[in-house]
Amino acid sequence: MDERVINKHAGMDAVTLRVRDLEAMSSYYSRAFEMEPIEERVAGKEVQRILGVHHVPMVRLIATPDLPDSDPRGAGLFHTAFLFPDEHSLAQVVFRAARQPDSRFVGTGDHLVSEAFYFTDPEGNGVELYRDRPRAQWMYANGEVQMDTLWLDPNAYLATHLGKPDEPAPLGAHVGHVHLQVGAIEPARRFYVDGLGFEVTSGSTPGALFTSAGGYHHHLAMNVWNSRGAGPRAASLGLANVAISVPGREDLDAMGARLKRLRIPYSSDGESLTAWDPWGTAVTASIPGASMDRVISRTA
Repeated sequence: MDERVINKHAGMDAVTLRVRDLEAMSSYYSRAFEMEPIEERVAGKEVQRILGVHHVPMVRLIATPDLPDSDPRGAGLFHTAFLFPDEHSLAQVVFRAARQPDSRFVGTGDHLVSEAFYFTDPEGNGVELYRDRPRAQWMYANGEVQMDTLWLDPNAYLATHLGKPDEPAPLGAHVGHVHLQVGAIEPARRFYVDGLGFEVTSGSTPGALFTSAGGYHHHLAMNVWNSRGAGPRAASLGLANVAISVPGREDLDAMGARLKRLRIPYSSDGESLTAWDPWGTAVTASIPGASMDRVISRTA
């Protein structure tokens, strides 16, 4: 195992959002993205609810109604990207999301490696719904995976791939990647690449960095398009925790060693490790089989 990089089998887990209206947000994620409540806990004044598809956690919502809105030009979430297994299942969820009166459809993208549709939830959090093209079709130049943003006609896509819109939620849906707003690229590279161990897959897009485990096009991306120069985050609604899944305890140990060499503070209990990026976003890596108790207890 190369201890300089994260295990190639690492991936993303449920993102945590602080929300003003738990019931309205839970209803939206259920109606728009076919998620169902998996677990709920009350901790003091906070109510936490995990939603997912077929018992796969995809988002954790924490009711914190007294917090201010997140700064759209600050560090935090650009979007959470939910990955679907094929064109049909993607079209099915896009159709559902587009029909919701509290959805805001914000665009599409043929990214060469994937096809994507973008929405904003009722509290302003970005959401991407996408499916991957087969890896054999991905193109590379100078060691980087080639990505672009080309127009994807949503009506034509639905007409071609939708089928019956009332089918049950597809198996295999999960968090595919998370895209962050950061204040500067180089500190983000030091934390997410040198510290956590993700490998750069594309650094040629101005103001952005794409990183992954195992050669995926990206598990974590960072950009400064809206947030250049942003400082540490104040307590607010929006992104609270980014979750990563790693195969084993040795992967947490290797991650801890990398962070320690860089003098980046972290906490670990042997089954999960949490560190904070330069803007104060908590990132938690956990080994498989985490109980709902562990998901609920992630730092936020």
